[in-house]
Amino acid sequence: MTGSEVPHSFRLAYVPGVTPSKWVRIWNERLPDVPLTLVAVSPGEAFGVLREGGADAGFVRLPVDRTDLSAIPLYTETTVVVIPKDHLMAATEEVSTEDLADEIVLHPLDDTLVWERLPGRPAIERPATTADAIELVAAGIGVLVVPQSLARLHHRKDLTYRPVPDAPESRVALSWPQEETTDLVEEFIGIVRGRTVNSTRGRPPTPPQPKAKRKRPETGSGSGARRKTASGKATGKNPRGGSGGAKAVKGGKSGKPRRRP
Repeated sequence: MTGSEVPHSFRLAYVPGVTPSKWVRIWNERLPDVPLTLVAVSPGEAFGVLREGGADAGFVRLPVDRTDLSAIPLYTETTVVVIPKDHLMAATEEVSTEDLADEIVLHPLDDTLVWERLPGRPAIERPATTADAIELVAAGIGVLVVPQSLARLHHRKDLTYRPVPDAPESRVALSWPQEETTDLVEEFIGIVRGRTVNSTRGRPPTPPQPKAKRKRPETGSGSGARRKTASGKATGKNPRGGSGGAKAVKGGKSGKPRRRP
């Protein structure tokens, strides 16, 4: 096989919390000859990887600089607060940012939420990563507000989480370099948007099949005559050889006529 015959691969970056397995499975079903490679990246390095050609496309968190990158928003995540299981807030169904006023709220350097004003009391130092912040929550040093997918990713048996409806939300998007919108990128966009195989951009639609013509019934004289006879109409002859329209006289006898007295 020559170099030109080797199928091009597709590199897909993704940030923590995003699970791309569903789309990867569909890709492998539709393009089995084009291998897809997953590239795990941190939120801070995701856009640099796309710009430098380290990946063809990637699942990132908004906002995206639209100067040189394209993006398709996909979904918005629920924001939760991660707390120890024995915390007082664990007894409630949801928590507001006001409920966090007296709590030390950890703010890791890789935080994915855009805060106008961080709730609660700040910690002495900012943890380097979300994973480090989770360890501090488990040690009882503070609480952490994150997208729900990250709370699940860093799940621990001694921790739980509750929704925070009035906190900022994180939105996940598919992004790629604007000048590198290749055919393979278009294929993956179609998969993410739920297009079927026939409706994927660039694929010609299936031509409509011609309808089969219905056969017209035969109109020959023989078949028509048989149908007319079967309808029960008289044919003009008596089956016994007499006239079909003659009737017998009531009380009449056969033989010579009677003489007058």
